[in-house]
Amino acid sequence: MANKLRLGIPKGSLQDATISLFERAGWRIFANGRSYFPSVDDAEIECMLIRAQEMTRYVDHGVLDAGLTGIDWVVESALDVKSVTSLTYAKQSRTKVRWVLAVPEDSPFERAEDLSGRIIATELVEVTKKYFAAKNVPVKVDFSWGATEVKPPMLADAIVEVTETGSSLRANRLRIIDTVMESETHLIANHAAYENPWKKQKIDSLALMLNAAIFAQGRVGLILNVEKVNLPAVLAVLPALNSPTVSELSDPAWVALNTILEEGVVREVVPKLKAAKATGIVEYPLNKVVL
Repeated sequence: MANKLRLGIPKGSLQDATISLFERAGWRIFANGRSYFPSVDDAEIECMLIRAQEMTRYVDHGVLDAGLTGIDWVVESALDVKSVTSLTYAKQSRTKVRWVLAVPEDSPFERAEDLSGRIIATELVEVTKKYFAAKNVPVKVDFSWGATEVKPPMLADAIVEVTETGSSLRANRLRIIDTVMESETHLIANHAAYENPWKKQKIDSLALMLNAAIFAQGRVGLILNVEKVNLPAVLAVLPALNSPTVSELSDPAWVALNTILEEGVVREVVPKLKAAKATGIVEYPLNKVVL
């Protein structure tokens, strides 16, 4: 029987971002709207769509060898899985998300301590209980099945909710008073699966290529030529991944530079490079950057 890696893909808000990330990393996943078993162009991988909240349980039980889910749900589950790597991407951005404590805009609450004896609605029940216990603040934590932002003030006095930008909270007239925890996606593995040499190699390869795709996102490559006499001036305006690669050209008075830049700074850097007498400046897209 051929080796197979059973891989969980998070269903829901992270699904599209995850499938897009895999495509940039070199794996094309085809998710049919009705099927929980998407196809993938790798005969060694079997995919299954699982809600991020449940991923840790299925990886821990061995139903899945590995999966992608937020570290928040790993902590919430209190189950023992292997975190192979963090992967900082979210539904809208390349940043971590935050679970925040929020209250109605017009409420008198300013700190967690002000909520003693109050009701807190959240999906992240166990983490929230521990947060308030650490502050010695007695509260009642209610599990919320969703639409948590609309619970205050009638159904709860405050909420603990996940946010990337805070826009949904503001739209529902809520005010953030504290951050309960930060979270990002992790590639997690079942311990027994990760001790299997073939599965470990496959999981580690996934981790390497997914990280390479994440690092390349929002960055571009830049190559240029410059006379050696002008090299210090060019280097002075050139931010770099580590330091630019400098190569000799057939003309011994000239060198070529190759570097990686954040896409957003290129428009400022290129005119400065031209002013520093760089020539033949070429920008090119990046698919993956392996560090």
